[in-house]
Amino acid sequence: MSVDTDEVEYDEVIDETSVSLFEGDEGGLDYVQRQALVALLKQRFISARTHPRDYDTLREHEQLLRSRLNDLFLDLQIDRDREVAWKRQASPEGGGRFPTLLHDTSWTREETLVLVHLRDRLRAGQAGGDLRVYVDRDDIIDYVASYRPTHATDESGDEKRARNAVLSVAKAGLLIGTASEDRFEISEAVEPLLPLELLQELLEALQKANGTESAEAAPEDADADLFDEENDE
Repeated sequence: MSVDTDEVEYDEVIDETSVSLFEGDEGGLDYVQRQALVALLKQRFISARTHPRDYDTLREHEQLLRSRLNDLFLDLQIDRDREVAWKRQASPEGGGRFPTLLHDTSWTREETLVLVHLRDRLRAGQAGGDLRVYVDRDDIIDYVASYRPTHATDESGDEKRARNAVLSVAKAGLLIGTASEDRFEISEAVEPLLPLELLQELLEALQKANGTESAEAAPEDADADLFDEENDE
């Protein structure tokens, strides 16, 4: 794993308790608080596992960091059970939209199917008592292929798009690499970042865009567990 040597050297000389870090600095956060804020802004999510130092800082200074995000029209979301935190664009109470720093990019058809599959596999594994849930690249590719319309003939192109979708989801941090390049751990952030209601909307939009053939091409029991009504117990 590569290390940012400049950051390491800076960590060694900086007074982490100071809120004056450079000439003319009028900020009100100390060094570690600013690091956590930058991580929240740059990353899709942070967690106790992927960013332990930043998550600990967030937990200790939640109100302060939440207020800084609010200043940017962002809302802090935290799943305390899974120890995952992320930001979302805030919405005005009276409707309309605030100025935004976030670039809203829709998931592609293939990425949507990957996300549906990952959430389903994660829930099934956790229900079976697995602390960490793994999935193979080919398993994901096969799942995406099961939704190919019956009239589709470009199998090589479809497979390429499916493989690119796996890479995109991994880049987003929702698939974690292992010693094998074809095996991934499913991030615990999948479920809080992609709640049931959102995935239902994504899949319904996908099926509507593809017509009824995409639904007919899916396995008969596809996503049966995914769309079960969740209990609040």
